Amino acid sequence: MPELPEVEALAGFLTERLTGRAIGWVLPVAVSVLNTYDPPLSALEGRTVSGVRRHGKFLDIATEGGPHLVFHLARAGWLQWKEKLPDTPPRPGKGPLALRVVLAEPDADTGFDLTEAGTKKSLAVYVVADPADVPGIARLGPDPLDPAFTLEAFTALLSGERRQIKGVLRDQRVIAGIGNAYSDEVLHVARMSPFKLAASLTEEDIARLYQAIGSTLGEAIERSRGIDVGKLKAEKKSGLRVHGRTGEPCPVCGDTVREVSFSDSSLQYCPTCQTGGKPLADRRLSRLLK
Repeated sequence: MPELPEVEALAGFLTERLTGRAIGWVLPVAVSVLNTYDPPLSALEGRTVSGVRRHGKFLDIATEGGPHLVFHLARAGWLQWKEKLPDTPPRPGKGPLALRVVLAEPDADTGFDLTEAGTKKSLAVYVVADPADVPGIARLGPDPLDPAFTLEAFTALLSGERRQIKGVLRDQRVIAGIGNAYSDEVLHVARMSPFKLAASLTEEDIARLYQAIGSTLGEAIERSRGIDVGKLKAEKKSGLRVHGRTGEPCPVCGDTVREVSFSDSSLQYCPTCQTGGKPLADRRLSRLLK
């Protein structure tokens, strides 16, 4: 799933290629992709793009005097930029193509596709007068790149939290933009167990976690800056230290990276760096062994 660093890179990529250019037409290929009906997609036609912003993991294409085209790539969605689009319009079907945006003349051969792999379709597109009209954006917590996201503000967010810190970091209502992968990375940098209760964190723990959020996201953004969209996924994977690296050696201590599996996701961690050398209980695996 694209998270804050990749979506930030996509926003920069689209800003360079869309700002000042007009939208010709927008075609939803997958019926389920469009989540709004007023304003209609046709309200975007002929509008000049005034800018592209990121809201958490949402991308927001604003038009001059018109609506915003907002989308969330979900778990398996992606954006593919096309300097030369096919001459024939796409036909609805069972393929990965979900939506196509084509620029107006003199750039009518150029645009981008939103695609989604797999059978579970969660990619969501909205056409709204204001990005705050998108429920997911309205519920977002503070952005960790915002100057207002200070240590004091972060401490206040954790006040009263009784959940495991892994779940808190992934909750978009608490902090916008961090998902499963970067929460693993942040906790590894902070040398903290994903199962540690947020309410049990000391001032030193919170400060270490706050610094880990900034450094982990900052480094990932720098690695992604200027990279072509087609290479962003590979860049993200190559930069991860524990997430998705079950069975590999930890780059810090050399211990074996372990995994805890859930019904629809998993987390990775280093026992030596994060849990005092003790493996965490994998409840799903434990049930299989009974």
